[in-house]
Amino acid sequence: MPKILRIINRFNLGGPTYNVAYLTKYMSPKYETLLVGGMSDKHEACSDYIIQKLGIHAIKIPEMMREINGYNDLITYQKIKNIISRYKPDIVHTHASKAGFLGRQAAIKSNVPIIIHTFHGHIFHSYFNKHKTTVFKKIEQNLASKTDAIIAISELQKHELCSIHKIAPEDKFRVIPLGFDLDRFQENYQNKREKFRKQYSINDNEIAISIIGRLVPVKNHSMFIKAFLIAKDNSEKKIKALIVGDGELRNGIVEYAFSLGLTCSTPENLVPDADIIFTSWIQEADTVLAGSDITALTSFNEGTPVSLIEAQAANTPIVSTNVGGIEDVVLKDKTALLTQTDNPEDFAVKLLKLINDNELRAEMSKYGWEFVKNRFHYTRLVSDMEKLYDELLLKYNS
Repeated sequence: MPKILRIINRFNLGGPTYNVAYLTKYMSPKYETLLVGGMSDKHEACSDYIIQKLGIHAIKIPEMMREINGYNDLITYQKIKNIISRYKPDIVHTHASKAGFLGRQAAIKSNVPIIIHTFHGHIFHSYFNKHKTTVFKKIEQNLASKTDAIIAISELQKHELCSIHKIAPEDKFRVIPLGFDLDRFQENYQNKREKFRKQYSINDNEIAISIIGRLVPVKNHSMFIKAFLIAKDNSEKKIKALIVGDGELRNGIVEYAFSLGLTCSTPENLVPDADIIFTSWIQEADTVLAGSDITALTSFNEGTPVSLIEAQAANTPIVSTNVGGIEDVVLKDKTALLTQTDNPEDFAVKLLKLINDNELRAEMSKYGWEFVKNRFHYTRLVSDMEKLYDELLLKYNS
């Protein structure tokens, strides 16, 4: 029975954790899988409940954290080497950047037969300065030369990694989109909607606009705040914004909203009828989306944004910046209105189009579920991955 050692950056709430969990739980019995991951950041929601709900045993490495730290990274590298020595995997499959760097280094040094890496996003723009980005590219190019297959999660991401950033030749890449348990977004929809809107005091005649994700620079929440203000000043209807998530920038985003004259409610300071509600992390994304009328995303850079896949599964119309792999996961002008990057005026125009047009919102809500239900379901993800593993093992053993 072939053994797979699956390594993820950290067990934080998000698409990568869901995907490694589904791949660990639902892979064919002909494969044995051990899951290893780092710790969530203090500003991130922990995803232990995902692993526990699926009954998965996972090994945690406390020293594997998001930030670069020479001492902790060296300890992590040694721990992964020790796990490889004990477990003796046929395949080491790493997910995301930190796990990809340390996990592949350890696998190469340990002569693991097959090494695979999945880019869940990439850090080659909008994260670091030009010098750091160049260094990270060179590291990735070197690791890619010793990796048997590289997985991109969209065609556009493959194009960026291969043709723009020159990480590896095209024949080394496979495109395998993410997969999720999407059925829950269709279940008990009305009950969830009523529960969410009651909890946050959203009236039936108010349009709720939710933006879901970490409060970090690349997500560009300040643009969302500015666009929301423009929309509020020009809307025919009363609107509320819900910022779902948390992170290092939360206090700064709240202060920015206050500086624009908007009222804010936070978990620590509840304000009745606030313009913007900061909810912090909410595990039940299906409840959030059922209670929302529009889903927003304002990022500078994205791989495959989970919140947009989930929004479509809940038949919630989207307004998003057109970056990264977003055009690969939405139906432009059918499930999502796409805007220019870092252009709050353009974003506000698209928001207003949806806010003021009930028929347009209803029309756009028709297409989401049909578009995502098979394309991004975890059963398709598992099937695609098994085919790749079978192919690489056959090649190695022949």
